Amino acid sequence: MLQNIFNKMKKKSLIERFLLIITVLVFVSYFFLGLMVIFWSKFPFNITMNYRIALGVLLIVYSIIRFFRFYNANNE
Repeated sequence: MLQNIFNKMKKKSLIERFLLIITVLVFVSYFFLGLMVIFWSKFPFNITMNYRIALGVLLIVYSIIRFFRFYNANNE
């Protein structure tokens, strides 16, 4: 499976590879931002824990949706 992904990546142009890296970077950023909002004890904004959990879960779900869109776009 990884070999197949690498072969597809070699066939892409430089711009497509750059956009692929940016997409993965944004996915990872949203995911870790959601985790930070939930688990960071000294969060710099004064938000109650219920809203922090809701915001964190929303960010994590959004990152997962972005990942599946990226995955489906690469399968085609």
